Amino acid sequence: MDFESKIISREISQLLWEMEKTVGTAESCTGGRIAEAIIAVPGASKYFKGGIISYVDEIKESLLGVDPQVIEEKTAVCEEVAKQMVVGACKALNTDFALASTGYAGPTGGPKEIPIGTIWLACGNQDMQITMKVEEDHGRDINLAIATNQVMQMFLDYLKTQIETEEES
Repeated sequence: MDFESKIISREISQLLWEMEKTVGTAESCTGGRIAEAIIAVPGASKYFKGGIISYVDEIKESLLGVDPQVIEEKTAVCEEVAKQMVVGACKALNTDFALASTGYAGPTGGPKEIPIGTIWLACGNQDMQITMKVEEDHGRDINLAIATNQVMQMFLDYLKTQIETEEES
Protein backbone atom coordinates (compact mmCIF):
# COMPACT_ATOMS: atom_id res chain seq x y z
CA MET A 1 0.00 0.00 0.00
CA ASP A 2 1.35 3.39 -0.95
CA PHE A 3 1.95 6.26 1.44
CA GLU A 4 -1.06 8.28 0.20
CA SER A 5 -3.40 5.35 0.88
CA LYS A 6 -2.09 5.01 4.43
CA ILE A 7 -2.72 8.70 5.11
CA ILE A 8 -6.28 8.44 3.76
CA SER A 9 -6.90 5.26 5.80
CA ARG A 10 -5.67 6.97 8.94
CA GLU A 11 -7.96 9.97 8.37
CA ILE A 12 -10.95 7.68 7.75
CA SER A 13 -10.07 5.75 10.90
CA GLN A 14 -9.98 8.89 12.99
CA LEU A 15 -13.33 10.15 11.67
CA LEU A 16 -15.09 6.81 12.17
CA TRP A 17 -13.72 6.59 15.72
CA GLU A 18 -14.95 10.11 16.51
CA MET A 19 -18.36 9.50 14.90
CA GLU A 20 -18.67 6.06 16.53
CA LYS A 21 -19.83 4.67 13.18
CA THR A 22 -19.14 1.43 11.35
CA VAL A 23 -18.22 0.54 7.79
CA GLY A 24 -18.11 -2.47 5.50
CA THR A 25 -17.25 -3.21 1.90
CA ALA A 26 -18.87 -4.80 -1.14
CA GLU A 27 -16.19 -5.50 -3.70
CA SER A 28 -16.20 -7.06 -7.09
CA CYS A 29 -13.16 -6.26 -9.24
CA THR A 30 -11.06 -4.99 -6.32
CA GLY A 31 -11.39 -8.36 -4.60
CA GLY A 32 -10.73 -7.18 -1.04
CA ARG A 33 -8.25 -4.38 -1.69
CA ILE A 34 -10.60 -1.75 -0.26
CA ALA A 35 -11.06 -3.76 2.92
CA GLU A 36 -7.30 -4.19 3.10
CA ALA A 37 -6.84 -0.42 2.83
CA ILE A 38 -9.35 0.18 5.62
CA ILE A 39 -7.80 -2.33 8.02
CA ALA A 40 -4.26 -1.05 7.42
CA VAL A 41 -4.73 1.14 10.49
CA PRO A 42 -4.41 -0.55 13.90
CA GLY A 43 -7.70 -0.60 15.79
CA ALA A 44 -9.84 -1.00 12.67
CA SER A 45 -11.90 -3.70 14.40
CA LYS A 46 -13.64 -0.88 16.29
CA TYR A 47 -15.34 0.36 13.09
CA PHE A 48 -14.75 -2.17 10.26
CA LYS A 49 -17.24 -5.04 10.40
CA GLY A 50 -16.32 -6.94 7.25
CA GLY A 51 -16.63 -7.21 3.53
CA ILE A 52 -18.36 -9.19 0.84
CA ILE A 53 -16.37 -10.15 -2.22
CA SER A 54 -19.10 -10.38 -4.84
CA TYR A 55 -17.00 -11.30 -7.84
CA VAL A 56 -19.92 -12.85 -9.73
CA ASP A 57 -23.44 -11.58 -10.35
CA GLU A 58 -24.99 -14.46 -8.37
CA ILE A 59 -23.35 -13.16 -5.17
CA LYS A 60 -24.24 -9.54 -5.93
CA GLU A 61 -27.86 -10.65 -6.20
CA SER A 62 -28.08 -13.20 -3.37
CA LEU A 63 -25.94 -11.55 -0.67
CA LEU A 64 -26.19 -7.86 -1.57
CA GLY A 65 -29.71 -7.75 -2.98
CA VAL A 66 -28.68 -6.25 -6.32
CA ASP A 67 -31.64 -6.27 -8.72
CA PRO A 68 -31.06 -8.98 -11.39
CA GLN A 69 -33.05 -6.93 -13.89
CA VAL A 70 -30.60 -4.02 -13.57
CA ILE A 71 -27.70 -6.40 -14.21
CA GLU A 72 -29.51 -7.89 -17.20
CA GLU A 73 -30.33 -4.50 -18.70
CA LYS A 74 -27.16 -2.54 -17.86
CA THR A 75 -24.58 -5.22 -16.88
CA ALA A 76 -23.01 -5.42 -13.43
CA VAL A 77 -20.67 -2.57 -14.33
CA CYS A 78 -22.95 0.42 -13.92
CA GLU A 79 -23.70 3.15 -11.43
CA GLU A 80 -26.96 1.57 -10.24
CA VAL A 81 -25.27 -1.71 -9.32
CA ALA A 82 -22.52 0.12 -7.40
CA LYS A 83 -25.16 2.03 -5.41
CA GLN A 84 -27.16 -1.14 -4.72
CA MET A 85 -23.99 -2.85 -3.53
CA VAL A 86 -23.50 -0.08 -0.92
CA VAL A 87 -27.08 -0.43 0.32
CA GLY A 88 -26.82 -4.23 0.34
CA ALA A 89 -23.54 -4.19 2.26
CA CYS A 90 -24.95 -1.82 4.89
CA LYS A 91 -27.89 -4.20 5.38
CA ALA A 92 -25.98 -7.49 5.21
CA LEU A 93 -23.15 -6.33 7.46
CA ASN A 94 -25.29 -4.08 9.70
CA THR A 95 -23.02 -1.07 9.16
CA ASP A 96 -23.59 2.67 9.02
CA PHE A 97 -21.58 3.04 5.80
CA ALA A 98 -20.19 0.94 2.98
CA LEU A 99 -17.83 1.25 0.03
CA ALA A 100 -18.31 -0.68 -3.23
CA SER A 101 -16.58 -1.41 -6.52
CA THR A 102 -17.69 -3.10 -9.73
CA GLY A 103 -15.81 -3.07 -12.99
CA TYR A 104 -13.51 -4.56 -15.58
CA ALA A 105 -9.93 -4.29 -14.34
CA GLY A 106 -8.41 -6.22 -17.22
CA PRO A 107 -6.59 -7.50 -19.06
CA THR A 108 -9.82 -8.84 -20.60
CA GLY A 109 -13.41 -8.25 -19.68
CA GLY A 110 -16.74 -6.90 -20.66
CA PRO A 111 -18.61 -5.90 -23.75
CA LYS A 112 -17.26 -3.49 -26.36
CA GLU A 113 -19.36 -0.60 -25.01
CA ILE A 114 -17.74 -0.96 -21.54
CA PRO A 115 -13.97 -0.93 -22.09
CA ILE A 116 -11.34 -2.45 -19.81
CA GLY A 117 -10.50 -0.01 -17.02
CA THR A 118 -14.14 0.97 -16.48
CA ILE A 119 -14.82 0.71 -12.75
CA TRP A 120 -17.80 2.13 -10.90
CA LEU A 121 -17.12 3.11 -7.28
CA ALA A 122 -19.68 4.01 -4.65
CA CYS A 123 -19.84 4.82 -0.97
CA GLY A 124 -22.45 6.00 1.46
CA ASN A 125 -25.24 4.66 3.60
CA GLN A 126 -28.64 3.11 2.95
CA ASP A 127 -30.19 6.53 2.25
CA MET A 128 -27.53 8.32 0.24
CA GLN A 129 -24.75 7.03 -1.99
CA ILE A 130 -22.23 8.90 -4.10
CA THR A 131 -20.50 7.41 -7.10
CA MET A 132 -17.51 7.84 -9.35
CA LYS A 133 -16.58 6.22 -12.65
CA VAL A 134 -12.94 5.37 -13.37
CA GLU A 135 -12.40 4.87 -17.10
CA GLU A 136 -8.75 4.71 -18.09
CA ASP A 137 -6.91 1.44 -18.63
CA HIS A 138 -3.41 1.43 -17.15
CA GLY A 139 -3.16 -2.35 -16.79
CA ARG A 140 -4.85 -4.52 -14.19
CA ASP A 141 -2.67 -3.81 -11.14
CA ILE A 142 -2.66 -0.04 -11.64
CA ASN A 143 -6.39 0.02 -12.47
CA LEU A 144 -7.12 -1.71 -9.15
CA ALA A 145 -4.76 0.55 -7.19
CA ILE A 146 -6.35 3.66 -8.72
CA ALA A 147 -9.87 2.39 -7.98
CA THR A 148 -8.97 1.60 -4.36
CA ASN A 149 -7.36 5.00 -3.79
CA GLN A 150 -10.22 6.83 -5.50
CA VAL A 151 -12.97 5.15 -3.47
CA MET A 152 -11.04 5.70 -0.23
CA GLN A 153 -10.63 9.42 -1.03
CA MET A 154 -14.29 9.65 -2.05
CA PHE A 155 -15.32 8.02 1.26
CA LEU A 156 -13.10 10.38 3.25
CA ASP A 157 -14.72 13.38 1.51
CA TYR A 158 -18.15 11.83 2.12
CA LEU A 159 -17.45 11.45 5.86
CA LYS A 160 -16.26 15.06 6.10
CA THR A 161 -19.51 16.17 4.44
CA GLN A 162 -21.50 14.05 6.90
CA ILE A 163 -19.75 15.73 9.83
CA GLU A 164 -20.36 19.21 8.41
CA THR A 165 -24.05 18.38 7.89
CA GLU A 166 -24.37 17.14 11.48
CA GLU A 167 -22.67 20.26 12.82
CA GLU A 168 -25.06 22.51 10.89
CA SER A 169 -28.11 20.65 12.25
